[in-house]
Amino acid sequence: MTLSDSRIRQAEKRMQVRMKSTARAIAARYDRRASRIVVSLDNGLELAFPPRLAEGLAGAKPADLAVMEISPTGLGVHWPRLDADLSLPALMSGVFGSRRWVLTLVS
Repeated sequence: MTLSDSRIRQAEKRMQVRMKSTARAIAARYDRRASRIVVSLDNGLELAFPPRLAEGLAGAKPADLAVMEISPTGLGVHWPRLDADLSLPALMSGVFGSRRWVLTLVS
């Protein structure tokens, strides 16, 4: 399937609408006292969860959990020392990892 310029422009417009209506991360930190990842959103909400719930973060050292980056779109959080990534929309839906990883938890 070949993408035309028109289809690309339509897709870009859909993404712009979606980005305006989706909460995005503006800050993230590891709270050592509570042992929680805390992600601050641009709508004023904060999402906090224990690292043991998330793929790639369970069992990680606090120093490694503390080093994280927010994606340029604000839709993801990356831990470079752990090579772990989580999607903000997925986190907000209660999904803390890939389907394959989640299935290993229930097996």
